[in-house]
Amino acid sequence: MTYKRTAHIISHTHWDREWYLPYEKHHVLLVKLMDTLLHTLDTDPNFKSFYLDGQTIILEDYLQVRPENRERLERYIKEGRIPIGPWYILQDAFLTSSEANLRNLQIGHQDASRFGTIAKVGYFPDTFGNIGQAPQILQQAGIDNAVFGRGVKPTGFNNTVADSDYESSFSELIWEGPDGSRVLGVLFANWYCNGMEVPTDEAAAKEYWERKLVEAEKYAATGQLLFMNGCDHQPIQQDLSAALDTARQLFPDTEFIHSNFEDYLASVNESLKHELSVVKGELRSQRTDGWSTLVNTASARVYLKQMNQLGQAMLEKVAEPLATLAYSLGHEYPHHLFTYAWKTLMQNHPHDSICGCSVDEVHREMVTRFDKSRHVAEAIIDDSKAVIADAVDTTVFEQYGEDALPFVVYNTTGWERSGVIEVELDIARIYFRDGLSLDEMNQKMYSIDITGRTLVDHRGTAIAHSAVDLGLQFGYDLPDDKFRQPYMSRKVRLTLEAEQVAALGLAAFAYVRNAKTAELPLVSLVSGEHALENEWVRVEVEADGSFILTDKQSGQIYRDLGVYENTGDIGNEYMYKQPTNEQALTTKGLPASIRLVENTPYRAAFEIVHEWAVPASAEPYFEIEKQEAVYFPNRKSQRTEATVPLTIRTEIAISRSGQGVEWKSSFNNQAKDHRVRVVFPTDLETSVHQADSIFEIATRNIEPAAEWINPSNAQHQQAFVDVSGEQAGLTVSNLGLNEYEVLRDGRNSIAITLLRSVAELGDWGVFPTPEAQCLGEQSFSLIILPHNGDGAASGAYARSYQFQVPWTVSQTGVHAGKLAPALSLFDWKGAGLAFSSIKVNEQSGDFMLRWFNMKPDETELKLSQAAAISLEQSYKSNVLEQEVKGLVLNGQSSLQVAVGPCEILTVGIKGPRGSAS
Repeated sequence: MTYKRTAHIISHTHWDREWYLPYEKHHVLLVKLMDTLLHTLDTDPNFKSFYLDGQTIILEDYLQVRPENRERLERYIKEGRIPIGPWYILQDAFLTSSEANLRNLQIGHQDASRFGTIAKVGYFPDTFGNIGQAPQILQQAGIDNAVFGRGVKPTGFNNTVADSDYESSFSELIWEGPDGSRVLGVLFANWYCNGMEVPTDEAAAKEYWERKLVEAEKYAATGQLLFMNGCDHQPIQQDLSAALDTARQLFPDTEFIHSNFEDYLASVNESLKHELSVVKGELRSQRTDGWSTLVNTASARVYLKQMNQLGQAMLEKVAEPLATLAYSLGHEYPHHLFTYAWKTLMQNHPHDSICGCSVDEVHREMVTRFDKSRHVAEAIIDDSKAVIADAVDTTVFEQYGEDALPFVVYNTTGWERSGVIEVELDIARIYFRDGLSLDEMNQKMYSIDITGRTLVDHRGTAIAHSAVDLGLQFGYDLPDDKFRQPYMSRKVRLTLEAEQVAALGLAAFAYVRNAKTAELPLVSLVSGEHALENEWVRVEVEADGSFILTDKQSGQIYRDLGVYENTGDIGNEYMYKQPTNEQALTTKGLPASIRLVENTPYRAAFEIVHEWAVPASAEPYFEIEKQEAVYFPNRKSQRTEATVPLTIRTEIAISRSGQGVEWKSSFNNQAKDHRVRVVFPTDLETSVHQADSIFEIATRNIEPAAEWINPSNAQHQQAFVDVSGEQAGLTVSNLGLNEYEVLRDGRNSIAITLLRSVAELGDWGVFPTPEAQCLGEQSFSLIILPHNGDGAASGAYARSYQFQVPWTVSQTGVHAGKLAPALSLFDWKGAGLAFSSIKVNEQSGDFMLRWFNMKPDETELKLSQAAAISLEQSYKSNVLEQEVKGLVLNGQSSLQVAVGPCEILTVGIKGPRGSAS
């Protein structure tokens, strides 16, 4: 019999690990669901398969409670009845770093492979927008498709979908990344619940399928129709086999298959006759009214984003590089600890978690997870830098006597780096094991003279610095071969500017006596009552606390920078809504107190204080609107006339070698239902801007599409946003401030969201979240980088990436070692390339280095060995760190690798294990 159409019913549940219930309550529901699933598979041979939401963490969570069911679970996975993977969790891709997105894919593949086969489905059912580089990442992972629910079609309250023109004529489309990679895209045009709760009753089934088949055919490019049998936390439909039997009897012209994604996608590919639309780059719902894009989750509970940024940086940008260098010295690379730390961090990366759009209990638990992951990273860092510091040859400091105090500064970024750092040194220690009384130990420490010392680098050059006596300090060692060793010490904190520390490298310094060096010239970066200046920039603070920035290289002058803006917010954790006709409050013209708080040869800073008052909250009527679940665009509430103080302290600083302005702000938030932003007008003529995204410098329009009616056009960023004209540009780089807007104010101003205070979850019901008001102390950091109009070529983007990464320092002794006192692990060059990561592959033991091309132009990577790591056995890899093709040295101990436009490039170098094997 020839069928006109085929209905593919795919059973699934979309498992938000935590959301409107705390994690453990969802966990209990998961155990029940999985128990039911296994029972159904045991008893119904016609229940063909169940897709486990693309995330392997479900297996961990279930087996934590039901370890006795592992064998049954593994059997059905291997039989293909429970397809798993390819992710560890379903992340919010825009709010998690480039490397976190890859670790998610890598760990998901690793975990899935231990159970059976990996479902090669690019599954993004409910990601709040989709990143432009997803097609390339998927293709490199051997996945030729993407299945998603958001980004190209209007999705409103309670995930209802609406009819409107959108980027594709069909639910099937071709999705193309900026590098040209393409995958077959399948949009859940009727959401991922369009086949849930299929009736067994004939009358109900007839009405159900008559409606559902028409709805699916409306968007489908073929007769292969997709019906998702499940929804958020949807229990298993145990009578589905009977329901499908009923459907077959009622609609003999339709083939009803209890299907899976592999078979469905194959059928679509075989049946395609229409030419599909090609949708390029990011999918951010820009062709919609703008009211339900969920973009403002980027500013919900900003403290979570700040903790996430630090946690990611500590793992991928500090711990992994240092562990790699230690590994090159023969130290074990702690794969098990990295996997644990990454998994703990990624448990905070599901969209309803990192987006800050869950109930308060969820986000309290996230804070603990962030701490746990960071503590593991810090332990790895401490172990690694101890190994490295012991291997650094510091005998150059022997000339200064026995009490020389060497320390090592590590630059774990991919570019040469200069910057102001702090290091705490033990001047002396006395261990409790030495047998002195506590009073004797303390007196000995107090009697130590810490004066008369000079800071020098490994060449013997004196380094300008500041020293603060920290007095008596308790500490302890935890040796590998004996009980803990407590001690008392005398500590000093040094502040200095480390200059030109090599990329992926280190430099040794020492705090010494008897240094015969020339006196340092007395210089200052203060050039006026309220002005700072160095070789690169001049900053003048105005009476209202805003500042004028002069880029001395391009001559461009930027005015009115750093004005604060405050508006009401009667939205929710998902979306911002300013009260209708409300005028924003700003600090423009508000007198500020200004004082010089730092003035050294290497750094100078002004503190600016605004004594401001803002409305205390929304008016009482707002509580009624929330209780009545009024859809947020339709709310009428205004803000109350009562005010509370908002005292903002801002520090603006420059360093001697810095090419930008360091900006820090803090305040104690006691207002509710509001948003605080800081604004940087650029006055540059352009219709587009650039934003750092996932392995991409995304170019976005300043004016939204014609369909957009939301007054706000806020968007996602990772490290920075940039507005550039032909010969000048301004980059604003952040630490964990993931929301910005380029204002349509005639000045192309960059507005960075610092805080958004709301009190409800939003979405499909009424869920109060008082802790989302974010009351209490808040602090924020930015760096403002002017440049010549090309952020990549000028180095502004590289400096933005470096801003994300803390410096690392470790004290050591005077000793011989195999490492020079200044070195780089690798030397590389490549116009337009951004360095992303260095790590060791668990399976091969090989060194893995990754870059991405920031520009849509071909370029070349030149990689040469600097330390003792040979490049002789090198290869090009994919994002799963599998060898793709060998690379050949050019005869000069270096590699030259062609890099395509916007390409993500991973290079593998055979390590000790790889070479041995």
